[in-house]
Amino acid sequence: MTTTTLSAPGAPARTGGDARGPALRARRTRLLHWIAVHTVAIAAALFFVLPFVFVFLTSVMSDGQAMSGELWPTEWHWSNYATVFHTPGFLDWWKNSLMYAGLGTLFTVCSAVPVAYALAKFRFRGRRTAMILVISTMMLPPQVVVIPMYLVWAQQLHLSGSLWPLIIPMAFGDAYSIFLLRQFLLTIPQEYVESAKVDGCGEVRTLLKIIVPMAKPGIAAIALFQFFYCWNDYFGPQIYAAQNPGAWTLSYGLESFKSAHSVDWNLTMAATLLIMAPVILVFFFAQKAFVEGVTLTGVKG
Repeated sequence: MTTTTLSAPGAPARTGGDARGPALRARRTRLLHWIAVHTVAIAAALFFVLPFVFVFLTSVMSDGQAMSGELWPTEWHWSNYATVFHTPGFLDWWKNSLMYAGLGTLFTVCSAVPVAYALAKFRFRGRRTAMILVISTMMLPPQVVVIPMYLVWAQQLHLSGSLWPLIIPMAFGDAYSIFLLRQFLLTIPQEYVESAKVDGCGEVRTLLKIIVPMAKPGIAAIALFQFFYCWNDYFGPQIYAAQNPGAWTLSYGLESFKSAHSVDWNLTMAATLLIMAPVILVFFFAQKAFVEGVTLTGVKG
């Protein structure tokens, strides 16, 4: 029953109070929350994007303007990128980086998948001990073993001055990739493996036909991690390929380029952007599988 409140002549009658008040306050609260969240997100995005914008704008400036305090180019010098490409050795650095990152990623994936599958799905004595040994190798800094490893590759195998001392060891497994992929494979129910064996599949066929298709996000994650590591690696090429400019990678060659063009900041920024571009593109196109693979590795331990 609605109670009508008497009001002054000519004024509209009020019925039971204003019911729109709580709804308006809730809507206003949601709006303020949306503005606050998106303001923080925009600020964080600008924090990460502005350095790339600065690098890009500097890369298309003239020599004189790049040394000034101006932030926006008066003329767009796209020829700076052509100048970088025509720098002696730059294309060789590209080829070496692609070979190092490509073969390193391929060898790491091919060696990590069967080991991670065995540690995740096989039941054998010493399985936990083997996993502990794999994890323990992650705690050993590479600088500790760099001298004996260099002596082996340089004096015994005579492979110094090339990238093979960095590529070949990846064919024998990477502890971080094995651990990450093993955690992902634990999320795959054991029933799939048992059903494949009931149908007559061996271990190799089960791995290739059942596990690998289901583990594509995890495999993509370790592949991207390894590709980024090899592409950005500076320490390894400095140790093994420093004496041979024909074996330099982009990360190590950029240091030489910067020394040769110490006052040409526009060319240095253009070279930096060209080196970063492949990594950004790879992550942009593979970010869905990458994020999914990293997220699911922590579901089950």
